Amino acid sequence: MHSTVVGSVNAANIIDFMFQEGVVGEEDMHKLLMQTDPRQQCRSLLTQLHMSEHPQAFIQLYMAIKAESHLQWLVDRIDKFTDQSVISLLQEIYASEPTGFDIFLKHICCL
Repeated sequence: MHSTVVGSVNAANIIDFMFQEGVVGEEDMHKLLMQTDPRQQCRSLLTQLHMSEHPQAFIQLYMAIKAESHLQWLVDRIDKFTDQSVISLLQEIYASEPTGFDIFLKHICCL
């Protein structure tokens, strides 16, 4: 999946989302946005997420990708790998937002 994401995703919107959710700090966001090569920018973001100790880094990455309608094909591909443990984790995270989570969970379970 790493090479697919690097080759297909414009990371600028994803970086903004990750900053908004507190996964990427201000300094790291500026460093990522200063890179001019989109592939390198995306590669650097993924590397940073792998090194991150943020417990929701890749769940938030999924949510960021899901927010980009033109990346629905990637969401579909990721969803093929979704199992019950991921659904349980997402349910814990979004328990305080039942309406949004219910829609999200129905999407995952009904594919």
